[in-house]
Amino acid sequence: MNAGKGLITDMKDIKIGVIGLGARGTMLLRDVILPLKAGEVTAVCDVYSDRAEQGKDEVIKQQGTEPVLYTDYHDVIADENVNTVIIMTSWDAHINIAIDAMNAGKAVGMEVGGTYSINECWQLVETYERTKTPFMLLENCVFGRRELLILNMSQQGVLGKIVHCAGGYQHDLREEIAFGKEKRHYRLRNYLKRNCENYPTHELGPIARILNINHGNRMLTISSTASKSEGLHDYIVANKPEDKELINAEFMQGDIVTSVIKCANGETITLTLDTTLPRYYSRNFTVRGTKGMYEEATDSIFMDRAEDIEKDFKWRETEVGNVERYFEKYEHPVWKKYIEDGVKGSHDGMDWLEFQIFFDSIKNDKPMPVDVYDAASWMAISALSEHSVACGGIPVNIPDFTKGAWLKG
Repeated sequence: MNAGKGLITDMKDIKIGVIGLGARGTMLLRDVILPLKAGEVTAVCDVYSDRAEQGKDEVIKQQGTEPVLYTDYHDVIADENVNTVIIMTSWDAHINIAIDAMNAGKAVGMEVGGTYSINECWQLVETYERTKTPFMLLENCVFGRRELLILNMSQQGVLGKIVHCAGGYQHDLREEIAFGKEKRHYRLRNYLKRNCENYPTHELGPIARILNINHGNRMLTISSTASKSEGLHDYIVANKPEDKELINAEFMQGDIVTSVIKCANGETITLTLDTTLPRYYSRNFTVRGTKGMYEEATDSIFMDRAEDIEKDFKWRETEVGNVERYFEKYEHPVWKKYIEDGVKGSHDGMDWLEFQIFFDSIKNDKPMPVDVYDAASWMAISALSEHSVACGGIPVNIPDFTKGAWLKG
């Protein structure tokens, strides 16, 4: 680790400052960070003091020591008893906090979200390259069991040459957005003011791994289109009729945003944002190769062989969930060990696994599995899609944040 200030030499020396204690931050602190016992939580911070107080109480309850409470993240970064920060604030604050933390030599674990400008992505990369402070984007879906199964199968050539992938953030968030003022949730202001693929990394992260993005491949262009916005208005009329301000508001965010990405090695990626109409939760993880495919919608693997082809028209009747048959042979080594040790934490174990790997990487001076170049290229999709949507879906160039290093594989 080349952090300068606050050098970490052993896992027991990790001193954690938790910044952002909304729903996600509180859950991760309670269910993952504290139970994991990878280091000591020495500071908690949120702009809302009541949230920070709840975080402090949780630390006292589980850890038995009292962390310092802050409402300004700058104070966390200045705290000499903090050498690692976990950033779980609103999307628009992530990168600024990460940059300030790296400049102070604090290791960074940064939660996901879309970026607001390409310039801030470059600043993130340039700060890391100058300081060499450990940085990881906390994209938990990269560590999902099925995502890693399909990654393992694709790396072994089981699915053939990968041609196309798809994914989506498909999650009914109408209640969370409509009651954003009451919940003090930042999504509301984003949906009022922006029209873009605002939350791209859950679906794009696992796909980027499969397509070797930044490691022998890169994303070249993105073209995005957005439907009209009707879902939030109808929901507010039916469920919050007293809120005349929101009823009369014009939401910029389209109900469905579709983005198509072209890659240097010829593959295409389709991303779908779908959060303001009635629907079930899905990330629509789909991988298409010359020898087979995986589809999250049916949780099934279809191979180019007679027994699968014969079931073509009756696939949903017989093969939904057949992915279970493939775990014995193709389970990713990370998940094999994880299952043996015991799956823990939230989001089917993904959160625990990503934090365990993050802290282990700090302790053993290992490269972060989701690094600053991943963070910049995946998060940039929001700003780029916003431009494309505003210009009628024109293709927009995706910067090469590796500055040519992707060619080396």
